Amino acid sequence: MRSDSVKKGIARAPHRSLFKAMGFIDEEFDRPLIGIAAAKSEIVPGHVHLDTIARAAAEGVRLAGGVSVQFPVIGVCDGIAMGHEGMRYSLVTRELIVDSIECMVMAHGFDAVIFIPNCDKIVPGMLMAAARINLPSVFVSGGPMLAGHRQGKPLTLTTMFEAVGAVGAGKMDEAELYALEEAACPGCGSCSGMFTANSMNCVTEALGLALPGNGTIPAVMAERLRLAKRTGVLVMEVLKKDLRPRDILTGAAFMNALALDMALGCSTNTALHLPAVAHEAAFTPAGGSFIDLLNQVSAVTPNLCRLAPAGQDAVEDLHAAGGVPVVLRELAKKNLVDGSAPTVYGTLADAFRNAENLNPKIIRPLEDPYSATGGLAALRGNLAPDGCVVKRSAVAANMLKHAGPARVFDSEEAAFDAIMGRRIRKGDVIVIRYEGPRGGPGMKEMLGPTAALAGMGLDDQAALITDGRFSGATKGAAIGHISPEAAEGGVIGLLREGDIIEIDIDNRTINVKLEDEEIARRRSQWKPLPPKVRSGCLARYARQVCSAAGGAIFKE
Repeated sequence: MRSDSVKKGIARAPHRSLFKAMGFIDEEFDRPLIGIAAAKSEIVPGHVHLDTIARAAAEGVRLAGGVSVQFPVIGVCDGIAMGHEGMRYSLVTRELIVDSIECMVMAHGFDAVIFIPNCDKIVPGMLMAAARINLPSVFVSGGPMLAGHRQGKPLTLTTMFEAVGAVGAGKMDEAELYALEEAACPGCGSCSGMFTANSMNCVTEALGLALPGNGTIPAVMAERLRLAKRTGVLVMEVLKKDLRPRDILTGAAFMNALALDMALGCSTNTALHLPAVAHEAAFTPAGGSFIDLLNQVSAVTPNLCRLAPAGQDAVEDLHAAGGVPVVLRELAKKNLVDGSAPTVYGTLADAFRNAENLNPKIIRPLEDPYSATGGLAALRGNLAPDGCVVKRSAVAANMLKHAGPARVFDSEEAAFDAIMGRRIRKGDVIVIRYEGPRGGPGMKEMLGPTAALAGMGLDDQAALITDGRFSGATKGAAIGHISPEAAEGGVIGLLREGDIIEIDIDNRTINVKLEDEEIARRRSQWKPLPPKVRSGCLARYARQVCSAAGGAIFKE
């Protein structure tokens, strides 16, 4: 066992004495040592209960003959960090999570690892860590939050951000805003729509690193604790087989993940995180571009679900309908997923072989999709030669093709002020730049501006493009990850007020109506904005980070 390096032999007597200081007994030194990487904290609603999940997983390990040790993992709550300086630090934590887990696991000689994430950057960070350290690993998330309800209508976090816009537009009073605030988030769990956290937890099922139900069993259900306990038992089996993440994270796994992504209509952030996980797993798509691979899969994969923000249904509704296994079963009808792909419990087909669709209104059958193509689309053009991404399933039909004048802002705050000040008109294309990985720095999620537009009734009248990114809770013609970003000399940094932006989502194009000569002339005169941050973690991040088109990973 790998853990023998810290507990066996005369030379390890000092090490054993330290274990005994924590209550270990001699009999435990003969058992496998399982690390439990748990992101429990008291500042993230999706993580506040992860100690109970970790305890259940530990019980499973002990039932199967192992010894477990829990260690902490950081996590930022994107909702609480949204709309202010804190959001610069969210994506940054993904790389910190990877590095810190590598340090903890490699330094302490664990034989295998159970990963317990739940929210936005924590899930991909742990997936990247699992691929990097490549020790037997199984995932179990904390599960989604239940939807809130008021006057018979479901509520999610999106409701709250849109309500702010409604108050700004005079469509809602502050008393109603407070009533929504009291009801929108009823308890622990990752926010209840198909936002980034739940998207990544569902995708983890398709990747084969978690048991069925990982992405959809609500956080408050005892079923979630039973899943965690089974995960503890399973990790011991995975260890005995010496089955490692890179044995599972093959090309087939990533194709399965993308197919599920398209069918569910997941967050645009999956287009940022899946390339980063693939990089750690040493998988490179044919042609080298995940953006192009996304479009290839989207072109043949129907969109079967319209969960919030694209619709009114929450993740708990997806679970009640049969969850991810049902979606996979539908996709398998036309060989859109590879059921032979290995997983931690067998093959992917084992997950969906007996799945039953209990609500075809929530999970549409393959023969009756919401659309024939997937929930995400990647666009290219002279404005984004390296690509950009939009959640097509959450775009109003009249905005799938749009041309309008650019309204240019060099920060999220300036754009938000213009929206709330009612200075945005129907037909405008809001441009938020210098918010990319390097220019932000940190590539802030920007739910505030998009939700304010929706609250004012402009989400089907105006578009928003950015070199930053959007929350999975965003809806409307919101196009993010424009690459190259403004801070790297991308065309988005050359735009001027009134330039005509042409967007054609179905044909996967985005262009500014300028001649090449004019773009070249502007580039010769362009000077980047001074760095927004000159010291500390963010300044280091800006120096190291690569383009969003490649997953915003660090330079080698």
